Amino acid sequence: MLATVSSATLLGVDGFPVTVEVHVGQGLPGFTVVGLPDASCREARDRVRAALLTSGFAWPDKRTTVNLAPTSVRKIGSSLDLAIAVGVLVASGQLPADAVAERGFIGELGLDGTLRHVPGALSLVDAVETAEVVVAPGSVFEANLVGRPRVRCAPDLAALVDALTGEAPWPRPPDDPVPPAEPPAPDLADVRGHPLARAALEVAAAGGHHLLMVGPPGSGKTMLAQRLPGLLPDLDDASALEATRVHSAAGLALPGGLVRRPPFRAPHHGTSAVAMVGGGSGRLRPGEISLASGGVLFLDELGEFAPLVLDSLRQPLEEGVIRIARAETRVTLPARFLLVAAMNPCPCGEGVTPAACRCSDRSLDRYRRRVSGPLLDRFDLRLEVLRPDPEQLLRGEAADPSAVVAERVAAARRRAAERGARTNAELPTPVLERVAPLGPEASALVERALRQGRLTARGLRRVWRVALTLADLDGCEGPLRAEHVASAFHLRSDPGFVVGPQAA
Repeated sequence: MLATVSSATLLGVDGFPVTVEVHVGQGLPGFTVVGLPDASCREARDRVRAALLTSGFAWPDKRTTVNLAPTSVRKIGSSLDLAIAVGVLVASGQLPADAVAERGFIGELGLDGTLRHVPGALSLVDAVETAEVVVAPGSVFEANLVGRPRVRCAPDLAALVDALTGEAPWPRPPDDPVPPAEPPAPDLADVRGHPLARAALEVAAAGGHHLLMVGPPGSGKTMLAQRLPGLLPDLDDASALEATRVHSAAGLALPGGLVRRPPFRAPHHGTSAVAMVGGGSGRLRPGEISLASGGVLFLDELGEFAPLVLDSLRQPLEEGVIRIARAETRVTLPARFLLVAAMNPCPCGEGVTPAACRCSDRSLDRYRRRVSGPLLDRFDLRLEVLRPDPEQLLRGEAADPSAVVAERVAAARRRAAERGARTNAELPTPVLERVAPLGPEASALVERALRQGRLTARGLRRVWRVALTLADLDGCEGPLRAEHVASAFHLRSDPGFVVGPQAA
């Protein structure tokens, strides 16, 4: 007998519909799974057999073949366990076929027959092409975020069969989890001194511009970066759904609803390239740059990251996505994040004062080569952060609190939205040239920098967009003024400084 059950599998952060075909017929007893399953998917035969037997059902003493269609898509993970078990029950005559019609099944099975949550439940449910879907109780919350199919749940296989056959009502879904109380976000008012760095944070938040801070240890670089998320507005519906899908696929706990606050990821400098960009030899998990999509990716001690890891950021910074290709699978992961980095000027950290630097020429050269020129060119804002003056630390006036700065940032982003972009950093070049042409004096400043070789073609567009953000924060319209372009140049230090005390 043949049974057909709907389900889905997860590749990257996207779900793909899968039709589970189960055939039970004559032949030597055996259980075969075909259709390009991975190792964890092939192990379903042992989990399903144990779950059926411990739940009081019979295991067919015949030849059982499971086909996962389409066979061109790699099947990864344990999300197909429940669909395979239901298919075996139907194909062996223990469950009527009409009980599973127009229903999808997603979940992992325990050996005792319990239904367990699987990562990526949101994307999996969204991919199922049925009017009703059955999931584990722990997946109901994520499944309901899709809003399209009717969601059912059952604690175990026996309760599920009773509900499908009408012998018992459907179990009541669990209550939505109570969102955890978020600790108060670090406030920008805690920062003493650093007027230029505070202004750079505001510009970065308002325009979505990547920021690099260079300075000695203890100068406040990390403290400043940790306060950037508090300046960002909540994610819109599309960005929130995308961030939620990524967190769901990564198996991270979700708040009480969509991920509305911009994520903040700060991976250790020992992070591998796979952990940063995502992928892996088995399940293609999203990496740190995808987990930071819609928010901030903070790389502290930038000069300690492996060069391969840093250069892997170059393409996602330009395109907003990361494409991962394997022999049998290709996925595209979101990677639209705001990059903030901090580093010391040299390995000893005192390179801002050449007389105090204890580094050898060899260690300086090795340190400089870790951060390539093309990556540096992708930072819109590059500034020096020195240790604040003791007078400012002890008796300096408090800066504007994060709430006040966030209002200015939100107003600047609203102006960018009116131009058709989420931020000025994402504004297409034709639109940029149309809505914010360079004034005569501003154009002369840019031309001088280009002729002197201090600015690349990519850097020109980035300086232009930063100047537009500065104009938005000042409430100015029309052609860009020379003062805003000059300020944009000032916030983009010469790369020769960034990599240490060498000639530019």
